[in-house]
Amino acid sequence: MRKNRPVSERTSADNVSPFATFTRDQWAALADSTPLPLTQEDITRVRGLGDPIDLREVDRIYRPLSRLLDLYSSAVGGLHDATSAFLGERSRRTPYVIGVAGSVAVGKSTTARILRELMARWPSSPRVELLTTDGFLYPNKVLRERDLLTRKGFPESYDRRALRQFIADVKSGVPEVTAPVYSHITYDIVPDESVTVRQPDILIVEGLNVLQPASPRDLDETALAVSDYFDVSIYVDAEPTNVRQWYIDRFLSLRKTAFTMPDSYFLEYADLSDAEATEKAGHIWDSINAPNLARNIAPTRSRATIILAKGADHKVESVHMRKL
Repeated sequence: MRKNRPVSERTSADNVSPFATFTRDQWAALADSTPLPLTQEDITRVRGLGDPIDLREVDRIYRPLSRLLDLYSSAVGGLHDATSAFLGERSRRTPYVIGVAGSVAVGKSTTARILRELMARWPSSPRVELLTTDGFLYPNKVLRERDLLTRKGFPESYDRRALRQFIADVKSGVPEVTAPVYSHITYDIVPDESVTVRQPDILIVEGLNVLQPASPRDLDETALAVSDYFDVSIYVDAEPTNVRQWYIDRFLSLRKTAFTMPDSYFLEYADLSDAEATEKAGHIWDSINAPNLARNIAPTRSRATIILAKGADHKVESVHMRKL
């Protein structure tokens, strides 16, 4: 976490905080008694483009994190059983929901996928599913009509009501809940395609704005935000200057992969020179992603249960965990 903490994270005494802070080495030591069920091949398969995460990083950071989340989930399960016994009910436990937030290119998708792989392989073998909130972006046609295409990723570019209803249904124990599918190739919602969530033990919800509080425009009789349905939340943090460079590096790599596909929305960028691509990526970051990060995403950091603070090399330097 940055030295200049948000006001919401400060207290009257400089040495007091609602977060317990662990250095990289202190956090890694917590994993000594737990197994690492993944291989380097597993990590290569699930990591995002431009994210250099390796087996050592997973071992030191994500193994203890997944174990902590497993303990949290088990504790909630015990509370459910105790509550059901007290009330004389036999209701099914609803999915344990984990929110993962952070900037574009900060590595939150990799974090979510690594956690899914790890948690699904713990001895309890829970059913773990992952949902990205990209599917709740409005279709490009709607964004154009509302003059929001250049603000894709901002809170107003999402169907927040539909996303909130999806999470509410999951936490209400609805047997099957469907969500739209988004294509990063066509840069749009895929027509007539959906993903179905069927009462998993754990659901990981990953997205830019999942920790946003309820907007005055979205208030209804419940006045709830998506994050109000999370059991625990994680914010992946890094200095904006570092994330900007990671975004540019990823853009350069995409010229040789996704941008070259015939149906790619960004096909016109595939033949850009390094200098042209760097300039274009920098412009997109400075005009869209940086303002969104500063105005909408970073201010939600202090609402997270756990903050993973990354350094310039993508490695997590410290972990900040909200005190219980």
